[in-house]
Amino acid sequence: MKKTPLNQTHKKLGAKMIEFGGWEMPVQYKGIIEEHNTVRNAVGLFDVSHMGEIYIKGPDARKNINYIVTNDVSGLKENQIVYSPMCYDNGGTVDDLLIYNLGGECFLLVVNASNTEKDFEWIKDNVEGDVVVENRSEETAQLALQGPKSEELLQNIVEVDLKKLKYYNCIQNVKVDGIKLLISRTGYTGEDGFEIYLSPENAVDLWDLILEKGKPFGIQPAGLGARDTLRFEAGMPLYGHEINEKITPIEAKLGYFVKTEKDKFIGKKVLEQQKKLGPNRILVGFEMIDRGIPRQGYEIHKSGQKIGFVTSGSFSPTLKKNLGLGLIDSKYSMIDEDIDILIRGKKYAAKTVKTPFYRRKK
Repeated sequence: MKKTPLNQTHKKLGAKMIEFGGWEMPVQYKGIIEEHNTVRNAVGLFDVSHMGEIYIKGPDARKNINYIVTNDVSGLKENQIVYSPMCYDNGGTVDDLLIYNLGGECFLLVVNASNTEKDFEWIKDNVEGDVVVENRSEETAQLALQGPKSEELLQNIVEVDLKKLKYYNCIQNVKVDGIKLLISRTGYTGEDGFEIYLSPENAVDLWDLILEKGKPFGIQPAGLGARDTLRFEAGMPLYGHEINEKITPIEAKLGYFVKTEKDKFIGKKVLEQQKKLGPNRILVGFEMIDRGIPRQGYEIHKSGQKIGFVTSGSFSPTLKKNLGLGLIDSKYSMIDEDIDILIRGKKYAAKTVKTPFYRRKK
């Protein structure tokens, strides 16, 4: 298994380690629910150094990115960030990623850890002209500072004015104790927060500094368990669950990020048709009525017939309910539709509800 620069630090903090996407990662420290609630109410710190960083540079970089992703980067200004799916010709999803315009015809694509090599090869195979593609994941560490107190805490560490940093924008070349950082106002929790990129050799020092400065704010390190329940409540897709090579962004309710008005991009024909006619199946949220927690792969039934399957399910620490996301026949996707979840061969009643389950107060 691959290890992040913080591997030994996590173990010293008593983290429970698991395998995730080929990496040894902390799933929890004190407990998933406690870490989840800390991020919702105060501030949590995540090691996300397993994520992939792919750079695309050169005069033809923007044009190539616009061809390989579904969103439109033609108007993306320097230090702005955009989210986008990246698709195959059949509309299935290669990955979902963040695209940073770093200026000077240089773009950073942040991809999912388990997909980094696949994405790198896919991108190289589908670009042309004056463009260079580099996988610099091993040269990059990443921390995520998330929660309503994250700005106040980080402001005690950096000299730049974070109030001026808008959502989905970044600041380059920020210096902290001689450590050079790229800071973006992004995250995967549904809360305000920041993602911080730096050299691996500096990761432990910055991690320790943030935890020390964060004590008055009630900071806790948080693992992948809380990261998953937080993103799930906020309705954010997880690759391999809500999206994969067989699930399109339209089916996953990511149509907003599919700009079919673009001249051409990979998967356009299928996605344009799905957007126009509506997909045969669609992602829905549901709440359990009977006691039981839905899990990925469980069948969803209606009137005794299978109509889909669960993509993610969990107890929601914020809402104190058992909730799920599932891909079902579109004709049953209205709110308050009665459905059944098959758990170990037995039917458990549920009903479809509005998503996202949780939205933070601005």
